[in-house]
Amino acid sequence: MELGFETIGNATLICHDRGPVLVTDPWIQGSAYFGSWKLSHEVPPAQLEAASHARYAWFSHGHPDHLNADSLPLLRSSTILLPDHAGGRIRDDLKQQGFDVRVLADRQWTQLSPRIRVLCIADYNQDGILLIDVDGRLIVNLNDASDHGWGKFVRKTIKRYPVSFLLALNGFGDADMINFFDESGARIPLPPKVPLGQTVAQLCDFWGVRYFIPFSSLHRYQRTDSAWAAPLAAKPEDYYDGFSSKTCEMLPAFIQYDCMKDEVRRIDPRETENKLYAPEHFGDDWSEPLDAADRADLDRYFGSIEKLRDGLDFVDVRVGGATHHIALGGKRAHKKGITLEAPRRSLMSAVRYEVFDDLLIGNFAKVTLHGAWNGPRPLYPEFTPYVAKYADNGRAKTKRELDEYIAGYRRRDPVGHWQHVVELKYVLPLQMASASFIRGSLGPQSTIYRAAKKTYWYLRKAV
Repeated sequence: MELGFETIGNATLICHDRGPVLVTDPWIQGSAYFGSWKLSHEVPPAQLEAASHARYAWFSHGHPDHLNADSLPLLRSSTILLPDHAGGRIRDDLKQQGFDVRVLADRQWTQLSPRIRVLCIADYNQDGILLIDVDGRLIVNLNDASDHGWGKFVRKTIKRYPVSFLLALNGFGDADMINFFDESGARIPLPPKVPLGQTVAQLCDFWGVRYFIPFSSLHRYQRTDSAWAAPLAAKPEDYYDGFSSKTCEMLPAFIQYDCMKDEVRRIDPRETENKLYAPEHFGDDWSEPLDAADRADLDRYFGSIEKLRDGLDFVDVRVGGATHHIALGGKRAHKKGITLEAPRRSLMSAVRYEVFDDLLIGNFAKVTLHGAWNGPRPLYPEFTPYVAKYADNGRAKTKRELDEYIAGYRRRDPVGHWQHVVELKYVLPLQMASASFIRGSLGPQSTIYRAAKKTYWYLRKAV
């Protein structure tokens, strides 16, 4: 390709300027989340070759469907580009492995080739986004990120481009921990599915883009203990369900876009085999118990994250049929907490390598909720952000470290940060509560629910 881009895999974008210049989040072989996920479609030889020989490889964040350990060996000749994340964990780890690493300054354009330049933004949720200018066409690669204060800046940038493409995660919720149970042992039901096309159309209108490409959600389950979640894995055709927009066009998930002719060519990769494997295939034995060293490591791991003590009284870890109790609330009555049930190998790998989100997102581990937990994402904000985002990746475990961590991101855009805080504290809880009630009582296809969602996006855009 002379000039343009390709989309393939889960969240892989390949940009060309007389050869492959940039590849983003190249999960191009292997599995993710302790074997729970594999790619929904094969990466064809031409795209595999281009991704492996791109001059630059950009990683948005540390999740293994984006920064994939099985794919890293293919990128030895590439310069690694990273968001400017506080803590610098990914930067340090990749440098230690011998990679040529370059951290991109926030909100500054960087020229990668005569006709391709990029602008990167890191946020305090340890996500990163990338704006890519390919000879006057703008690709907005949001991958898994949601607006954490940078939305106004991005929307202003999009307005300057007559041709813009949005690449962003949209799915049925399984890109997060959803394997929840109540104290009676019953699985907590998930909200009814909302047609993806409806959400995508509202998202595109909010950002003001010309095209949308399904992205960052194209995986398949392959463990027998996570296969229960397979119906929640979005397929490319799901994105057309309910999609209607006067300003934005839906493109296929896997395409070549020729910027010399402004033409779209579809890539039709083969679907991967729909085959399940027992946990033992990935080294997990659910009957294997913890040993004394494991229990000590668990105590240190959860005990080091000071902020957990404000919201939780305990974390119980159930492995091999036995429960290990970790008290967090001091002398408080142990009313609110979680019981995490998982196989020993994956659990202790997540703890010792500090990649706890990988265990949760795999959705073979089970979480029982004790006490009052609210909303469709009950581990937010009292557990997952403090453990997986700020502590594991941001290296902020004490309250003082956490304050400094948040303050560092706030200084990058004070106005945007405080607008985000207000929305997070006041607007979003009200919206989620009302949407959950309406969706649960009237259904996701009801006129009232659709009107409520439209109003929410209208207000966000107006503000």
